[in-house]
Amino acid sequence: MDLLNNLATGFGVALSFQNLLYGFFGCVLGTLIGVLPGLGPVATIAMLLPSIYALDATPALIMLAGIYYGAQYGGSTTAILINVPGESSSVVTAIDGYQMARQGRAGAALATAGLGSFFAGCVGTIILAAFAPPLTELAFKFGPAEYFSLMVLGLIGAVVLASGSLVKAISMIVLGLLLGQINTDVISGVPRYSFDIAELTDGIGFVAIAMGVFGFGEIIANLGQPPEHREVFTKSVGGLWPTKEDFKLAAPAVLRGTALGSVLGILPGGGALLASFAAYTLEKKVAKDARKFGKGDIRGVAGPESANNAGAQTSFIPMLTLGIPPNAVMALMVGAMTIKGIQPGPQVMTSNPELFWGLIASMWIGNLMLVVLNLPLIGIWIKLLTVPYRFLFPAILTFCCIGLYTLNNNNFDVYMAAGFGLIGYLFYKLSCEPAPLLLGFILGPMMEENLRRALLLSRGDWSTFATRPLSAALLLAAVAMIVVVMLPSIRSKREEAFQDAD
Repeated sequence: MDLLNNLATGFGVALSFQNLLYGFFGCVLGTLIGVLPGLGPVATIAMLLPSIYALDATPALIMLAGIYYGAQYGGSTTAILINVPGESSSVVTAIDGYQMARQGRAGAALATAGLGSFFAGCVGTIILAAFAPPLTELAFKFGPAEYFSLMVLGLIGAVVLASGSLVKAISMIVLGLLLGQINTDVISGVPRYSFDIAELTDGIGFVAIAMGVFGFGEIIANLGQPPEHREVFTKSVGGLWPTKEDFKLAAPAVLRGTALGSVLGILPGGGALLASFAAYTLEKKVAKDARKFGKGDIRGVAGPESANNAGAQTSFIPMLTLGIPPNAVMALMVGAMTIKGIQPGPQVMTSNPELFWGLIASMWIGNLMLVVLNLPLIGIWIKLLTVPYRFLFPAILTFCCIGLYTLNNNNFDVYMAAGFGLIGYLFYKLSCEPAPLLLGFILGPMMEENLRRALLLSRGDWSTFATRPLSAALLLAAVAMIVVVMLPSIRSKREEAFQDAD
């Protein structure tokens, strides 16, 4: 009964005219920045932080939250239509979503992404409301050793994620890990592998790599083909709604993705991102016809999109209940709460119940606003595909370059993306999947940090990874995955399933 009373209080707060208005503004702005490549929720929220001084705490946080989960919706749009992930968590969506667009099924892909996101967002919010305290206890049990083991499992899962050769998949992950080492050492504070280039001391920007490898690389690949063979833009656009068969395939994927994202979203260090990769891996594992993945399978859109949206909602749990931000956006939210004189942590629930429950209730309303906003816009986004490619590719490049420049107001990011565009074209020619490279690049620095923390805490004793039960279980799962993939019977089936992918 307490939960129902608290939610009634929350909806009373969230449904006030001012809060509805700011929630709607956040959702619209979030969708817009998700669609525009390069300008992510972190940059947008950082730019808007000064504006919240004039607002009350509740509408300010409702607006910032709307920007965050609105960007998760919008990020899938460019990933599906032009193979440029608007958000890092949309990288996996691009694999099958873009192939669906090439086959003239962009409408079905966008609708599935929107509906899956809505369902997962609603479920994630229910979990946030009902299970915040016990789920926070689970997050407490994860120390540096457990995070390292979880990320090892994630990287091995990425080998399964990549279609085609295992050697190529492992090479891409290793390359991603190596690129992730270009930064400033977390312990000593000494720049490494930066070649005295000041811009590299903070590492290569994720947006520069993602946009270069996916967006620019795809444009170069398309320009290298005769006009009549350029995909997407010469295909007729099919229905704007998924078929019965699509719903039948997508529904179980949405449920699995939602469950996975809800759990992984709680974990610090990009849980929503890891969830989208893990959901894609899971879908390929449970599918009887894994060869369809990478060629426009709707499950490859439904699973990851549900996972990243559920993860986006549950990532509020450690921030609201512990004051521990699990990702950069939540760190900015903690900053916003501090600006408004609110101490993030367990006391928020008792000292500011209107804020706590009002924010949770606003997420349901926000998800409803997003699905109402996004589904009618599908037809408008599809119109992009009818624009002749000679007009479209300069426009895409221009938007990408503007987005890249605004990251740090520096031309260097634009040059980096152009360089990675050539590398992306090389990957295209060699039939290498770029998604594992990006996962390796993102997880590499986090893995290193947690590895070194765990060894510092254990005074250099490597057995800490095996003696801690949760860490040992995750490492055993990783070893089991390697053994299963290397078994001759499994390997031959895998090669047979992906023989057409190269």
